[in-house]
Amino acid sequence: MNLEEYISVHNAIISDLAKLASQIEKISKVMIAAIKNGGKIFWMGNGGSAADAQHLACELVVRLKRQRPAIASLALTTDTSILTAAANDYDFSQVFSRQLEALCSPRDVVVGISTSGNSKNVLSGIETANKIGAFTVGFTGQNGGKLASICSECLCVDSAVTERIQEAHIFLGHVICDVVEKSISNG
Repeated sequence: MNLEEYISVHNAIISDLAKLASQIEKISKVMIAAIKNGGKIFWMGNGGSAADAQHLACELVVRLKRQRPAIASLALTTDTSILTAAANDYDFSQVFSRQLEALCSPRDVVVGISTSGNSKNVLSGIETANKIGAFTVGFTGQNGGKLASICSECLCVDSAVTERIQEAHIFLGHVICDVVEKSISNG
């Protein structure tokens, strides 16, 4: 058991609280504006990050902790027919970008989750969302990889350990969902 590793990541979050709070406020405000303007929040990632994408989309569609109207949020990781057709007919790197090409608009927010910041399909999805004019968010580890340089905003967890990064992503995602939900429910 490596509790020191777990604690060090959370201490890094605490020591970088001012920057993270500013980023969370900005991301939350953009998401709230998108929702109020009829936009959607899209989430994408691979492996455990795919599960995190689904988890956070669910918190907005159903609820985190408040009764309020459902929020338009979608994990691009859930439609096996689209995922397998895009991977087969194009390339696995296109499984998210193809969906965003069909569903995304400039009033939407697209969140790419990649612990390395270098997942080709997440990068391609963010590039597509940027071309469309959506606000793009990265959830990454360490220095953010390539994702940090192409997102409108990138939350980088100071760790190289995948599971610690994913735990921090869920924590930060829950904080953002709470702010968005509170605003949408008016308290």
